Amino acid sequence: MKIYFIGIGGIGISALAKYYLKKGHRIYGSDILDSEIIQDLKKNGVQITNKLPDNIDLVIYTAAISKQNKIYLKAKKRNIKTLSYPEALAELSKNMFTIAISGTHGKSTTTAMLSLILTEAGLDPTVIVGTKIKEFENNNYRIGNSKYLIIEACEYKDSFLNYHPDIGVILNIEKDHLDYFKNFKNIKESFNQFAKQSKKVILEKQIQELINTQNKIIFDKNKITKPILNIPGEFNILNAMHAIKVADELGIKKELSLKVLSKFKGTWRRMDTDNKSFNFTIINDYAHHPTEIKETLKAIREKYKTQKIYCIFQPHQYERTLVFSNEFENVLKNALLKEHLNKLFLYPIYTAEGRESPEIKKQINSEKLVSKINHKNCAFIKNFEEAKIFIKNTLKENNVLIIMGAGNIYNLYLELLSI
Repeated sequence: MKIYFIGIGGIGISALAKYYLKKGHRIYGSDILDSEIIQDLKKNGVQITNKLPDNIDLVIYTAAISKQNKIYLKAKKRNIKTLSYPEALAELSKNMFTIAISGTHGKSTTTAMLSLILTEAGLDPTVIVGTKIKEFENNNYRIGNSKYLIIEACEYKDSFLNYHPDIGVILNIEKDHLDYFKNFKNIKESFNQFAKQSKKVILEKQIQELINTQNKIIFDKNKITKPILNIPGEFNILNAMHAIKVADELGIKKELSLKVLSKFKGTWRRMDTDNKSFNFTIINDYAHHPTEIKETLKAIREKYKTQKIYCIFQPHQYERTLVFSNEFENVLKNALLKEHLNKLFLYPIYTAEGRESPEIKKQINSEKLVSKINHKNCAFIKNFEEAKIFIKNTLKENNVLIIMGAGNIYNLYLELLSI
């Protein structure tokens, strides 16, 4: 089969592209930006082209594109079957025992943890996840030969409502993606619908009141064995507890789960630490929601108790930055006041082309957020060149630099590697 992917550079959709490539299909795709993911796809034999080839059997598109996308419209005009990424993933899941990991935060890490447990237990799962797993040779997918499929189930645009998993997991529920959901009530309703569509749904006691279904399996984090991890953060311990609970439902011995988790190396852009390339430590992190930022910075300070810690943070999307501007102000200012950070730089806001209105962009930017934070150790940094000059002139041995955000700020790390 010949399959074309629109937005193939996304971390989740690229996993599905690689899955189908490995299954012997011919894969084509396009994206508005070049990236490490695009280059990797090219090396693996994916043809990157902005033209829709002849005789394409299926077009799969990211939920982030506009329905006015030229390639999408061409596919419709040619009567080619089109599926969104979550619809395509749902097709894959129909004949498999599916475990879907949802939640505002922690989906990728928990999916990775659970995937490693099932692999070690000999259950040989297929995995589609929105990060690279070090134990899977830095891949974001795994092809197994069993009935088990583990997927990351994103709530954005109700993507996760395409799935009817055998086991659903809800890690947490918070305000996010308000460009789509508008308010917390709608978010809660969507998570409740996801729970209803799951044969059983696993969640921790502290969010049980938010989910009103009869198929809940509730655990108390204070009454479950606390795993010992190599990666920092109380939130990662809670992620691991969810993975243990799912494994327990599958009959996997707790001792095996704990052993696997004790060796877990972490995932790509989740407190992803490089302490070998430079005389200082660089930590790449995907955090872009105020809660994620708060917990991640706290965890990093707990690990690096005495070192100077610098952070370059790129807010993700204007609407999120505007809606959560007070929360960003409080979290980032407190990080400086509590000395979780010694110095903070805000980089220009990342936005997906065509996704946000010009009116929103007039109301908020990183310079305005710096002014709101109003701290002597918080400043604006306008481009990679300025960032590289600061790093060259300031970072010393044993210092820590956090490069944080879900946008293209990661490319700063890649540029530093190439110097």
